[in-house]
Amino acid sequence: MSTPERAIAEFVSTVTYGDLPTSVVDTVTRAFVDTVGVTLAGSVADAGRRAAATTGVDPDEATLGERLGVDADVATEGAFRVGTAGHALDYDDMSRAMDGHPSVTLVPALLTLAREADASGRDLIAAYVAGFETACALAAPITPDHYEAGWHATATLGTFGATAAAANLLDMDAEGTSRALNAAASMPAGLKRNFGSDLKPAHAGLCSRSGVTAARMAESGFTADATAISGDGGFWDLYGAGERGAFDVGDGLRLESNGIDRKSYPCCYFTHTAIAATRSLVEAGVDPSAVERVDVTASAAAADALRYPDPETATESKFSMEHAVACALVRDRVGLDAFEAAALEDPAVSALRERVDFAADPDRPYDSYGTTVEITTRTDTVVGHRDHPPGAHEEPLSEATLRTKFEECAGRVLPSDRVDDLHDLLSTLPERDDVAGALTAV
Repeated sequence: MSTPERAIAEFVSTVTYGDLPTSVVDTVTRAFVDTVGVTLAGSVADAGRRAAATTGVDPDEATLGERLGVDADVATEGAFRVGTAGHALDYDDMSRAMDGHPSVTLVPALLTLAREADASGRDLIAAYVAGFETACALAAPITPDHYEAGWHATATLGTFGATAAAANLLDMDAEGTSRALNAAASMPAGLKRNFGSDLKPAHAGLCSRSGVTAARMAESGFTADATAISGDGGFWDLYGAGERGAFDVGDGLRLESNGIDRKSYPCCYFTHTAIAATRSLVEAGVDPSAVERVDVTASAAAADALRYPDPETATESKFSMEHAVACALVRDRVGLDAFEAAALEDPAVSALRERVDFAADPDRPYDSYGTTVEITTRTDTVVGHRDHPPGAHEEPLSEATLRTKFEECAGRVLPSDRVDDLHDLLSTLPERDDVAGALTAV
């Protein structure tokens, strides 16, 4: 009898580029572009710098190849370093199908193995699909209860995604892939309690490293229980709460049906609808200097994640609804600098932050991104509402917006001509025969 583990392994071992729809290839190509951009910016952020130092790389002297892992001395260390940098600014993409960040768990693992696997862009895209679909398939039976229980799904489910992606890139058969996935079942970890600290981005690095490790273990012959995910006392039992949902893999691609949500702002995704709603009200005529009170209501999941009404650090400010809305009121653009120390200490932001009241709406589904913002000024009260963040699968960002984001992020490390060259390389990923070599040559 086939098990979920075996079904996933058989799917992963047979994913090839030639079978992928053009729309999926385009989605994954954009995911690589976006992820590499935010990773470069994150490599010079605090968490990215600390991850580099932890793996013996000088964050000030790192080459582009080291920042992206293609020149990593040890693939597992490279995956940790690159994954942490990719999530350091919380600017990387999301998938509601896994309740977490997919690309930052997949791209680092794949880039660090690219040279060894002599990988083409087509190889990387197929492996990404294998990993994405695996993480989402394993998420379906236990979300959103898994997230509500306190697990950071990027770290836990991302471990399986990274494992599947590595297994596909290394051309492992179904038997080896199954052993890798069952080995990975002993590795997931990551607590929402660490949101607002350096450990939050390190979760992405740790799960990317675990994925590479699990694949390596299976290659070397490690055994694991054949139902370490689905069996009694397995991953689903221990990490899932409540009634288990349906499992399926390979019956249509979630990359087509659910897609990827790309971030417009470098902060927790649960703030994005509030930021966009607030900006709309300001653009419609609200005078920030006349604001007396702002009432924000969102889901219970948003309240769980956004635990810093009066943030003391730049990292905490990324998980503060109050700070995000205050920035949206006084800044024309909520970009990277809105979540740095200067913005945290800005008197105009501080004054408005104290006037924001944020509460969970018990009538909303737990993991809803819908948000209502009510602004009271000296003369009026106005209300804004959004169901989906800008950049969501239902409302994709324009190519021009994504290009601007990439240039802003990559420009923190590279001169403008190399930013352009890197963007051109990644945008034509399916045409690249030697990705590691091409990246090193930029």
